[in-house]
Amino acid sequence: MPAQPARDYVVRLATWAQDRLQIQRVRRSVFIEEKQIAERDEWDELDPVCHHVIARDAQHRPIGTGRLTPEHKIGRMAVLRDWRGKRVGD
Repeated sequence: MPAQPARDYVVRLATWAQDRLQIQRVRRSVFIEEKQIAERDEWDELDPVCHHVIARDAQHRPIGTGRLTPEHKIGRMAVLRDWRGKRVGD
């Protein structure tokens, strides 16, 4: 079996309480700035009760995020433009 190529990012569990600013930075860049989603539509009452993940590059900068709602729905998947196509959202 061939060796898997090394990734230059990691994906870890995150919490809204601890990682909110970094999660918001990624989502703001993707949804509000790039996709022109109204800011009032991006943030909701589910964020504090969702399970979150955050992807970070080798320098520990946030590059992607996503959440799982209490109803087990995946949402708010966001990957910074320069990282798309590199399987960060997989």
